[in-house]
Amino acid sequence: MIYLVEDDDSIRELVLYTLHHAGYGAKGFSAPSLFWAAMEQELPRLILLDIMLPEEDGLAVLKRLRASRRTARTPVMMLTAKGTEYDKVIGLDYGADDYMPKPFGMMELLARVRALLRRASTTDRPQEYQIGGLYLSLARHVVQVDGRDVALTLKEFEMLALLLENRGVVFTRDQLLSRIWGYGFDGESRTVDVHIRSLRQKLKAYGRWIETVRGIGYKMGETTDEE
Repeated sequence: MIYLVEDDDSIRELVLYTLHHAGYGAKGFSAPSLFWAAMEQELPRLILLDIMLPEEDGLAVLKRLRASRRTARTPVMMLTAKGTEYDKVIGLDYGADDYMPKPFGMMELLARVRALLRRASTTDRPQEYQIGGLYLSLARHVVQVDGRDVALTLKEFEMLALLLENRGVVFTRDQLLSRIWGYGFDGESRTVDVHIRSLRQKLKAYGRWIETVRGIGYKMGETTDEE
């Protein structure tokens, strides 16, 4: 999940649309108070933070994030109309991981988001996922159903890991092709359907947790009756 704190409605809506279209789960907040309330419920993988905000400026928010053990290492990208070198240095000195002055292009934003998430994933990515009787270990490359090992192909394993890591996020078939097979893969979206069907069969009763979103793609349900 990516959190965006931005009080400009048009910018917030555009950034959220771009992130959702790219396959990322994202939530936007117009004020720091709403952001802090959400932080009590769920910690994000990345925070996009404007400086000029009501209630509390972005630098103050950043200082609080870095002072907390829960969020000291959470990646933060500053998004601000302040583009001077001084403002950039201050933001980085306060602990920002990246800095983008407005106006910025959506493609560049996505590239920087991906870079920050890749950097964070090398140290912060969970190595295990356990939902009910379904277990996956990235480090050991193991999947178990009710304690028994399940043999998955490499692509099935990568797809399951991606869905578990982004529970509730809907991925289109094209996004799954790009994330799992790579941009150079020239197969058809039918390939995704075949692999999903095989994965569901191998996961037995837990296969139903991989939900079909009609006309769009697939997601791993956020809640299950086995949790």
